[in-house]
Amino acid sequence: MPPDDPNDPVEVVAAALVDDLSSPTRLLAARRTEPPALAGGWEFPGGKVDPGEEPVQALHRELREELGVEVALGDRVDGPLARGRWPLGTAYAMTVHLAVVTQGDPAPIEDHDLLRWLAAEDLYAVPWLPGDLPIVDALGALMAVPRRFRP
Repeated sequence: MPPDDPNDPVEVVAAALVDDLSSPTRLLAARRTEPPALAGGWEFPGGKVDPGEEPVQALHRELREELGVEVALGDRVDGPLARGRWPLGTAYAMTVHLAVVTQGDPAPIEDHDLLRWLAAEDLYAVPWLPGDLPIVDALGALMAVPRRFRP
């Protein structure tokens, strides 16, 4: 396999934590505390894939570190980039999986100061980070939420 292109976006993973993998009605949103440019924005929990780490392994690690939970992963929420990833600006590309908590209660341990479960009709009740909004739209379609709820 050829070495990574230094211009490739940084690999990021995130979870769309829901209450049920087959018929989700609620989604967990997390409010960022850092970096300052993103503080106060809402996002999907997750983070960067470390060198030598598999993306799924990274997602489990990030959710333990950030929220203190173990999860079962469901389907990938496919985005428009190669391998179903979502663009986060030009520097990052994020893979998102549906997930349910199997152990622990989500808490804002690292990088977040507040968590909020959003019902399907309230998906746009928080100011999502711009890069996460298309993913919220995709989840809204999965949860049968009309886009008119988006501000």
